[in-house]
Amino acid sequence: MGMLSASIAKKVAMALSGLFLVFFLAQHFTINITSVIDPDTFNEWSHFMGTNPLVQFVLQPILIFGVVFHFIMGIIIELKNNKARQKGYAKYAGNKNSSWASRNMIISGAVVLAFLGLHFYDFWVPEMIYKYVEVNEALESRYYPELVHKFEDPIRVLIYVVSFVLLMFHLWHGFSSSFQTMGWNNKFSKGLQGFTKVYAIAIPAGFIFIALYLHFNQLSH
Repeated sequence: MGMLSASIAKKVAMALSGLFLVFFLAQHFTINITSVIDPDTFNEWSHFMGTNPLVQFVLQPILIFGVVFHFIMGIIIELKNNKARQKGYAKYAGNKNSSWASRNMIISGAVVLAFLGLHFYDFWVPEMIYKYVEVNEALESRYYPELVHKFEDPIRVLIYVVSFVLLMFHLWHGFSSSFQTMGWNNKFSKGLQGFTKVYAIAIPAGFIFIALYLHFNQLSH
């Protein structure tokens, strides 16, 4: 019973950290989509997020911890599941046992984690250097030009697109399974499952659109 309780606790912790990251992803997309709609609004919101002490010194460390924790727990659970499958199946039956997305969560998760490393290198590290190493003036107008500059390189845009496609697969299974792990089973379950599928497609597709728009919009000028 102790081993079972520990296994359930790990899965619940994994689900909660995943739901937290899903919420952050939606918030991040809300800000980034304004770069397409109204660059001034993007500058304003980015400046607020980049200078607000609560965001910088409380929410940002929590987010970083959440990302690291989620992927470490994912690896631990996946390794345990792989071990159990080796004992439980005399013959691999492919999609008869599970979907591609569920079977390859560790692969899509690892790629997404690598992408987050690139994302931190592209945006977070330069931001820390700008503010705390070089101690430059906090100009509100600088965020949109910096964002556009990052998407000049077609290779970087391609990496972003591929990463968000894999994130789509990761969310397709992970978002819905989080609620199942939490024991969500009532009359709203079917609608919630539908919402998770729409979210899994719409949010990554939205990020892909932003990257492509910022890249090709530069070429037209």
